[in-house]
Amino acid sequence: MASSMLISILITFLVIILVLYLVQRLPLDARMRQIAQIIVIIIGIISLLKYLAVF
Repeated sequence: MASSMLISILITFLVIILVLYLVQRLPLDARMRQIAQIIVIIIGIISLLKYLAVF
């Protein structure tokens, strides 16, 4: 059980990093890119907290 939770957390973390990289590649101005990065980080933190049974 612990190993599956650890794998899920690792996959979620890797997906967050990938999405942040893809947001950097978008042709947006700096302010919109920053807003998109903040949204991705917030969603990522919430999903990681879900795996840790906080929510």
